[in-house]
Amino acid sequence: MAVAYPHSTPEPAANLMVSAAVTPPCPSAALTQDDLKKIAAYKAVEHVKSGMVVGLGTGSTAKHAVDRIAHLLQQGKLTDIVGIATSMKTHDQAVSLGIPLSDLDTHPVVDLAIDGADEVDPDLNLVKGRGGSLLREKMVESATTKFVVIVDESKLVKHIGGSGLAMPVEIIPFCWSHSLKRLVNLFADSGCEGKLRRDSSDGNGEIYVTDNGNYIIDLYFERDIGDLNEASDAILRLPGIVEHGMFIGLATSVIVAGVSGVTVKTKVGSEMEVDSFCYNDLRNGF
Repeated sequence: MAVAYPHSTPEPAANLMVSAAVTPPCPSAALTQDDLKKIAAYKAVEHVKSGMVVGLGTGSTAKHAVDRIAHLLQQGKLTDIVGIATSMKTHDQAVSLGIPLSDLDTHPVVDLAIDGADEVDPDLNLVKGRGGSLLREKMVESATTKFVVIVDESKLVKHIGGSGLAMPVEIIPFCWSHSLKRLVNLFADSGCEGKLRRDSSDGNGEIYVTDNGNYIIDLYFERDIGDLNEASDAILRLPGIVEHGMFIGLATSVIVAGVSGVTVKTKVGSEMEVDSFCYNDLRNGF
């Protein structure tokens, strides 16, 4: 069972000092969303150094990062890497590619984690877990010294929940309907709707079960839910709740791939540094 953890309140993005490397728009060939994900992933893997313990994320974007790490290991450009997988799917991928794996029991401090996100707000708070791995992702990524998030520009939102898509909450199976109703009631002022996740999109499939044997309630918001720390604490105080998909203040950097280039946003104390790159600057290895 999760408990509310200590947190600091981030300074609003509007008050942050931004240091930006201004780069003029650069033309690029027609890029698919998967191309953008791969570009962001390859850029993130530049942070991986030999001898590191690396948290391996889950999802379509993180998959490219895992592939890239394996490729560099095979080339001998990286050595002595130890991976910690955030899901059984990533575990199986890493094993198939020959990436050595361990766990948090053996390596309680992770040097670097790379993972995707479903939403990123202006303060680099995230929604994760639409792929169902939010608990293990948060365990690994809260234990890392540096957490690099990789997204395409479609994942940027003005506020958490702003995409209109799900904010997942992992719950124990016992009396799941009761938990669903209590979660929805918490956010009634935000026009919250909750649904038990199932294997099929039409809602008639088998109940989705996480790697941990739990269920997921997907919450949808019509309006901003307000203070994220308060929302987090309110969710975690409910008996039967395991964890939620808001990753508040955990991201160190966010790499955003867009049609005109890559933007890297990095927290440095109370400031936000922003760097931009043309795709012509990122051809190495892509």
